[in-house]
Amino acid sequence: MAQTETAGPAEAAGPTDREAAADPTDMEVAAGAADAVGAGQGGRGRRRAPGPGALDARIRRTLRIALRPGPWKRGLVLAASALLLGLLMLLHARITDLGGIGSLVETFLPWFGLFVPVLLAGALWRRSASAVVALVLPVAVWLNLFGGLLVDKSRPGGDLTLATHNVGADNPDPAGTARDLAASGADVLALEEITPQAKPVYEKELAEAYPHHTVRGTVGLWSRLPLSDTRPVDIQQDVGPLADTKPVTAVAADGRALRATVATDQGPLAVYVAHLGSVRVYSGGFTTGSRDRNARALGAAVAAEPNKRMVLLGDLNGTVDDRALDGVTSRLRSAQDAAGDGFGFTWPRTFPLARIDHVLVRGVTPVSAWVLPATGSDHRPVAAAISW
Repeated sequence: MAQTETAGPAEAAGPTDREAAADPTDMEVAAGAADAVGAGQGGRGRRRAPGPGALDARIRRTLRIALRPGPWKRGLVLAASALLLGLLMLLHARITDLGGIGSLVETFLPWFGLFVPVLLAGALWRRSASAVVALVLPVAVWLNLFGGLLVDKSRPGGDLTLATHNVGADNPDPAGTARDLAASGADVLALEEITPQAKPVYEKELAEAYPHHTVRGTVGLWSRLPLSDTRPVDIQQDVGPLADTKPVTAVAADGRALRATVATDQGPLAVYVAHLGSVRVYSGGFTTGSRDRNARALGAAVAAEPNKRMVLLGDLNGTVDDRALDGVTSRLRSAQDAAGDGFGFTWPRTFPLARIDHVLVRGVTPVSAWVLPATGSDHRPVAAAISW
């Protein structure tokens, strides 16, 4: 029989191992697969180490974030400005009046509120919490000073209607101004800055509506009701040595204040008409000397008035917030503040910035107050209704 040779285990495996070892391609593929698996498992999340430039940029960015001021540290200049604004309005009476600065600030004090929205816009743009909180002070002070003027306090009715108007020395149409004022329905009408040329025009145009009138110097009073005890009021318009030599006729022609008694159904009413000196601008600032002197004299006359019921009509060339008028405003109250709607600005006519024309009262109750339409003057007329 023929014998068959059987290969041993070592021999059977031998050729396969040698073939695998002899095939370098398969070994490279396997190594690549192993590397891929390693990269997907053990090598996951590993990044190449950053270079020196990238590391420096990362450090700088981290420092910027860490050192960036927070909302309470941003806008410190805005916050300080808001606090100064609030203190300025709160302590306005303590501002020096050297050069008329204090008087000027108080004349335009309501307009300081316009800085609040400007500062608020800056605070929001800067995202400054400190500036927003600081704005609470000026807002609170402004509302305390003027918030009441934002409410309409007028009521219907009234026993007597009063009006006053600085008609303007340069008024190109005094006749038209007189007709407009007569149409206002005022029972008592005061005019200031009446020129000798315009006086007969006003007397003619107002004669039908107002049978009673008196003119002293540059101020006058027209009334539907009888007038008595009319006389000029000395507000020290002229002082010094030159004033002592001024003729009486000249003093009377330049008079700027008068007093009269109006006979009403409720009894006599003392009515004052006044036009105080103007505030003048010069190279060194503002001068208020004549206005302040007039205001002191007028305040003394008001204090000496025996009639408990009185009104003051006129152009005082100052607001009720102006310290120079304290002698007057401490004894009388503003009809606009008590019974008006809004600030009631009267000057200048085209774009009123301040209320320097007033109806001030004592012993009577203001019912309503308002600003009349503009005329040919540089002031706007004002009116008020009062009751007993």
